[in-house]
Amino acid sequence: MEPMLTMMKGNEALGEAAIRAGCRFFFGYPITPQSELPAYMARRMPEVGGTYLQAESEVAAVNMLLGASSTGARAMTSSSSPGFSLKQEGISYMIGSEIPCVVVNIMRGGPGLGNIQPAQGDYFQMVKGGGHGDYHMITLAPSTVQELVDLTMMAFDLSQQYRNPVAILGDGLLGQTMEPVRFPPMKEETAEQDWALTGAKGRQKRVINSLELSPEKLEANNIRLQAKFANMKEKEERWEEYRCSDAELVVVAYGTSARIARAAVDAARSGGLKVGLYRPITVWPFPKAGLARLVDAGVKRFLDVEMSSGQMIEDVQLAVLGRATVDFFGRMGGMVPTPREVLAQIQQLMGGEA
Repeated sequence: MEPMLTMMKGNEALGEAAIRAGCRFFFGYPITPQSELPAYMARRMPEVGGTYLQAESEVAAVNMLLGASSTGARAMTSSSSPGFSLKQEGISYMIGSEIPCVVVNIMRGGPGLGNIQPAQGDYFQMVKGGGHGDYHMITLAPSTVQELVDLTMMAFDLSQQYRNPVAILGDGLLGQTMEPVRFPPMKEETAEQDWALTGAKGRQKRVINSLELSPEKLEANNIRLQAKFANMKEKEERWEEYRCSDAELVVVAYGTSARIARAAVDAARSGGLKVGLYRPITVWPFPKAGLARLVDAGVKRFLDVEMSSGQMIEDVQLAVLGRATVDFFGRMGGMVPTPREVLAQIQQLMGGEA
């Protein structure tokens, strides 16, 4: 029997998905526009035998996450933009220590304190390694509340598969949007991890550490981590193509921008323009393979649409390797582009009616 539909706000649906994925520890700190997520977890965690703790700061929250996750438990933290910036040191420590967990960034306008409106100006921070050292983490970018649920469930599995933090990247509009969703059943408890710190009872002790004073040993560890990141790149690129089979121009957008772009693509098609949409679902690893295939198939022009000054466009340009023209349209500071604005850009580039 198919699960029933439930109308939920994105932030709350994310929290419920995490619980159903087996998350039993949540450490957070309130910051708009993600505050409904820790509020939801504060109510739900006691109901499932879990632990919710509002930390004294974002720095404290991410280090609590490090401690809980090192026991092999499924754990999560969340924040928004400036708060997520404060978590970067802890995230780097967890990647260096190979501790799986899920981290959530519901982006707001910036830079600085900015405002509480949706934006996508944290792309570089999320996909280029916002903390110190050579590291990466799979970063999933949902565009609907249902996908927010599905990708959150996936994030916990991927984090344990690779022993690496996995990020969910949304924005204030997605977090506040209410849509009908279906939740999967509660996940069964996972077996004890053979690396986890559970107390050395009748076994040799386990050590989790990111410190290595010997440069030779630290380089060897980095080389091993880079091999793991390369494996992620090879196996975890995800994207969606929409109306691309005969497209002459393809719009590239993720998250909320992709929802808006999809409406513009439909309007352009209604006007006789051959336009498609390429939507990255993983923004790291960036799904270069699909874009390269579109270029091979004859697409000569792409329009990158973002709620930023243009950050993902660099990855789009690298993916097409100069074989196609890449244009850009974006809004900043919490301004959300409209389908009409994106359509006007499409029409201008294709020589249609603006």
